[in-house]
Amino acid sequence: MTGGLLLYARARQAPAALGGVLASAVLLMLATAGGTTDPRWTALATVAAAAAAAPGLGGQDADLDRTAAIRWALLRAAHVLLIASVATLSLLAAQAVGTEPTTAGFLVRNAAGLTGLAALGAVLFGAQHAWLPVVAWSAVALFIPSDPDGLVGWLLAPPDAAPANWTAAVLMAVGITTYALAGPRR
Repeated sequence: MTGGLLLYARARQAPAALGGVLASAVLLMLATAGGTTDPRWTALATVAAAAAAAPGLGGQDADLDRTAAIRWALLRAAHVLLIASVATLSLLAAQAVGTEPTTAGFLVRNAAGLTGLAALGAVLFGAQHAWLPVVAWSAVALFIPSDPDGLVGWLLAPPDAAPANWTAAVLMAVGITTYALAGPRR
């Protein structure tokens, strides 16, 4: 079974995705080394991590994947959860090395919501373009002033903001369910 998982990870560009996630952690560590407490840096690092891992939500050949005798739903759901977990843990480690501008709840919420959005992007646009909704929503949230407790600005909302937490939870639930059942678009 481990050989199959290694093959799955390689086909899903896991080494490149892990490199992107680690690069976002280094970005966060460097950005917060001066003692800044701006949550936009943490949100931007989470966006970079989710966008780096998003193309790996599809294999090299969608038709070959669809003909394989594998229960894809559980594997796909585990893949999305693994992306969110690795992104969260690496960014938490980066914050532990530098100053900690945000809480773990902020990172968990943002990683979950953005990973769910990437999974939804894989279903709608294909794995190679799964990063588009992540970057588009983040650009709106980071650069257009909005209510931080609203639906659009959930990335920058405080960790205890209920609307932001619900938005991220819904994005994760819809993204993981849709991706697990439908898979990436061809």
